[in-house]
Amino acid sequence: MPIYAYKCGSCGHAKDVLQKISDAPLTVCPACGAEAFSKQLTAPGFQLKGSGWYATDFKNSGSKPAASTSSSSDSAAAPAPAAAAAPAPAPANS
Repeated sequence: MPIYAYKCGSCGHAKDVLQKISDAPLTVCPACGAEAFSKQLTAPGFQLKGSGWYATDFKNSGSKPAASTSSSSDSAAAPAPAAAAAPAPAPANS
């Protein structure tokens, strides 16, 4: 959905409004009630809704992230601790 910038010509109140393209433009200022609220010409803004939209979509689509390859190689290269591999000796009873 597009985000439109509005500004009141009477009091100067400015507001960004999330609206459908088919919605009628706002005309009444929410701050002062005057019918001088109009759309401003700004850079386009929109909001993605729904599942499946991530900041990483379509970035480096042919390669794997570097973080996953380095973490798997670090864990494979680390030797297992000796204390965890052998059980502790049983105490001798006197």
